[in-house]
Amino acid sequence: MYRFLLTRQWVILTLFAIALIPTMVWLGFWQLHRHDHRQALNQVITASLAAPPVPVESLTSVGGSVAHDDIYRRVTAEGHFDTAHELVVRRRTNADDRVGYHVLTPFVLDNGKVLLVNRGWVASPASQSAFPEIPAPAAGKVTITGRLMQDQTTAASGIKNVKGLPDRQIMLINSEQVGALLRDSGDSTAKAVLNGYVELTAPAPKGGSPELIPSPKEDTSWIGVDDINLPYAVQWWLFAACVPVGWLILARRELRDRTGATEEAAREESEPAAV
Repeated sequence: MYRFLLTRQWVILTLFAIALIPTMVWLGFWQLHRHDHRQALNQVITASLAAPPVPVESLTSVGGSVAHDDIYRRVTAEGHFDTAHELVVRRRTNADDRVGYHVLTPFVLDNGKVLLVNRGWVASPASQSAFPEIPAPAAGKVTITGRLMQDQTTAASGIKNVKGLPDRQIMLINSEQVGALLRDSGDSTAKAVLNGYVELTAPAPKGGSPELIPSPKEDTSWIGVDDINLPYAVQWWLFAACVPVGWLILARRELRDRTGATEEAAREESEPAAV
């Protein structure tokens, strides 16, 4: 009865169904892992934003690293901005999804160490090779507050670190790479660049430019993503369960059609020929 399952068409279909099941199960666990990761990240962000500000050097150092549990932690620093060695980070969007630049300004601490500060977003000039006009930060000694962030990498961000960019333009904020650029430009203080960087929150820029990067509390795109991945996981597992059910339905339908055709042929043979 089920001899048709040995035909080339059904062998291929069966092997395809067998391959689909573990693939869909794996995709379900992958979505579950993303759910767990995002949920843990949301907890870190919430705790960091609720914590009181601390001196930046209590959480990072030259040649050190920013701990995962310290990302988005509010930190303070005293010193002055070094606009002579300011850089811009390409292809960054603002709250309105306009593409522009993030302004990365070295901040020289009172002890001479350098903290990289993302001062916010500015619009792109007409020419992509031109350096944009950027309003200057507060002059002289100032106390800043910001959210501590880990160095950006291609693996974590998905942003390709393109080479051969116009002068003073970069793709990723990475303290080691930026430190090398600053040293090449003749900045004598760049040997002591603190790991990671800070998203500036205060003081606010005069005139609203550069646009400060929104807090995760304001940019709610990070909230609820874990609720999306969990249904996706369940969805993939339901798909995996449906594969054998679908295969069985197709097999029974094929059997019914073949049985019906056999019976029809038998009736035609048993009927007397028309005179």
